[in-house]
Amino acid sequence: MKDYKNTTNAKVRQQYGKFASVVGVVTNLILFAIKIAVGIVFNSIAITADAINNLSDSSSSFITLIGFKISGKPADKEHPYGHARMEYISGLIVSFLICFLGFQLFQNAFDKILHPQEAKFSTISIGVLIVAIFGKLWQYLFYKKIATLIDSTTLIATSIDSRNDILSTAVVLLGIIITYYTGFNLDGYLGLVVAILIIISGIKLIMDTVSPLLGTAPSEELVEYIYQKILSYDGIVSLHDLQVHSYGEGQIFATVHCEVPAEEDIMVSHDIIDNIERYFMKEEGINLVIHLDPIITSDEKTNKLREKVIKTISNISKELSLHDFRVVWGVSHSNLIFDVVVPYSFEYSNEELIEIIDDKVKEIDPCYNCVVTIDHDYIPNY
Repeated sequence: MKDYKNTTNAKVRQQYGKFASVVGVVTNLILFAIKIAVGIVFNSIAITADAINNLSDSSSSFITLIGFKISGKPADKEHPYGHARMEYISGLIVSFLICFLGFQLFQNAFDKILHPQEAKFSTISIGVLIVAIFGKLWQYLFYKKIATLIDSTTLIATSIDSRNDILSTAVVLLGIIITYYTGFNLDGYLGLVVAILIIISGIKLIMDTVSPLLGTAPSEELVEYIYQKILSYDGIVSLHDLQVHSYGEGQIFATVHCEVPAEEDIMVSHDIIDNIERYFMKEEGINLVIHLDPIITSDEKTNKLREKVIKTISNISKELSLHDFRVVWGVSHSNLIFDVVVPYSFEYSNEELIEIIDDKVKEIDPCYNCVVTIDHDYIPNY
């Protein structure tokens, strides 16, 4: 694999994903062929069912392969943001398959409790199940390693599916051995326990794969990096309203508002903005669009009032923040125009908060009227 260490590269990720999927298809087909032959020869329903499970795993790997292949397609007219989210969709399909197999195993186990079968013991079948357990253990470690390398939700789901297969095969093996030596058939009871664990893990995986499809908040590390990098440019006073949208690995789109001195030449500020956008696209692969907000920085009277209002809002709640502050000075009254960023779960409604802010600011000077716009931050307050 060319450039195999560059796992952040989209093409390298796809190569890893395709490779892991092909390995999964082949190894699961081999396990299926061996188990189905042993199950038919020794008339073992448990081993035959376990073989069908491996066949479904092969199908899951094939779905994953298709998912990685489609996710690598470039953007087109119908999908201008690319196809990278197809990886999440294939992971979601695998998660549903895990739940489906868990319910199937639950039904089979319950049926075995109601209708216990005569014990069938064979050293060949025991040997095949032991080999299958080690084979699935290798698969689990293999998928987990690649999933960690390329940070793939789909392969994490596949690795957990392999781990579940270890448990189900071990239950079949344990049930055969216990039934043979004790005469008491525990196969169905053990199967119920494993089925419940598989269903729980499948539901958790569904939640994990649905989350990025709905749109999750960016990581703290990414947010901190974007803030620090933008603020390192001379001419940027502050920034706010950062939004980050991920359309799959390597497909990140972001917008942010940057405050610049209103006294500065607009062409100079625009050039700074262009440089920042080009940097993030070239170095980080982030399609960043910056909205320029000019603010007055040379008016001492406005600056002092801004600090007083910031302190006033902070006294209402440490969770609140202010941006885009400007003042329209008048003879009988002055309008203070600004935005306040409010958490989604804040204790006051927007109308109540605006009224509280206006009352508190009037304590500074009754002639001040607040024109407040309520914002909700798309970035968690880490």
